[in-house]
Amino acid sequence: MADDAAEPTVPDPRLNPYFMGHEAAERAYLGAWNAGRVAHAWLICGLRGIGKATLAYRMARYALAQNGTADMFGGPPPSLAMSAEDPVFRRIASGGHADFRAIERPWSDAKMTKRKTVIGVDEVRGIGGFMSMTPAEGGWRAVVVDAADEMNTNAANALLKVLEEPPKQALLFLVAHNPDRLLPTIRSRCRRLDLRPLAKDQVNALLNRYRPDLDSGAMKALAVLADGSIGRALELAEEGGVALFKDLIGLLKDAPKFSGSRLHALSDQALKGDVFRTLAGLLSWWLGRMIAAGAKGTLDTLGEIVPGEAELARRLLAAAPPAAWAEVWDKVNAQARRTEAINLDRKRSLMLMLWMVEQAAAGVPSAA
Repeated sequence: MADDAAEPTVPDPRLNPYFMGHEAAERAYLGAWNAGRVAHAWLICGLRGIGKATLAYRMARYALAQNGTADMFGGPPPSLAMSAEDPVFRRIASGGHADFRAIERPWSDAKMTKRKTVIGVDEVRGIGGFMSMTPAEGGWRAVVVDAADEMNTNAANALLKVLEEPPKQALLFLVAHNPDRLLPTIRSRCRRLDLRPLAKDQVNALLNRYRPDLDSGAMKALAVLADGSIGRALELAEEGGVALFKDLIGLLKDAPKFSGSRLHALSDQALKGDVFRTLAGLLSWWLGRMIAAGAKGTLDTLGEIVPGEAELARRLLAAAPPAAWAEVWDKVNAQARRTEAINLDRKRSLMLMLWMVEQAAAGVPSAA
């Protein structure tokens, strides 16, 4: 997955003192503290990689730095910012704070190189007892679940029991990429904060902070490809996503008849590391972008990462309407999911996905 670029330097959310782009959510939390109406459970929702977990840790650190009471003296609310040298910050970062616990997908191997696909009941079972204990430092207890929509059914039911009878002086912060996957009874017992995707200039500023080695052209392209997610931008930077996207668009420009040499050259890359996942994601992203622009009639204002993208989109939409391309998009995503789930041949899967595009560009009706 790595290329010749430097490794991303963005810290893990529990280690990250820096935050950008979600000031309204911070104000909502601080306002609740100042009003003495802090909710016992917070559901922090939004796309992957936009800072939800970083915000959850900021909220938890702030609570654990208090003395058990909210600020009732009015005036402007304080900031959630905390120095990385603060004792509360350092103990949470090291996992050594007696009143804090983080729940994540457990490691699937002894070397801690890969995590399991779900959070199980064993990870969640002890939350109720932990939160019901008297805070060791006389203030609050806090738990961050990252991510709550990755819990299996038994884990979700165990968490629901905690929410039904919330302990005093205890806070629960649930990160959710897809909150609709959570039980409605969990959602209804939380105060919800919906985080919006970051603006392009914010993604660019964060890339400058975390990947100053990238040139301005790559940063500009990544800020578009990331769709408001600094996490996605950093992943694409690590995986050579800009170069892969250029190769993909170069191939698509040959539609309705792809160049055999280009097709095989691109598909061969899918056998390397996580390149299949990256290419599948880029293909899905670009098709979705084209479909949306065609449906809204905004092709003339389609920002181009690669020169000629707008004309390519126009040609493809002339060959088949947005509804037909939406069907192709759906099948491309389904093939990508199957490939990852049951470890299908990645080169063959990518070629099949591209063949679906080629057929639609040639005006051939999609197969049932």
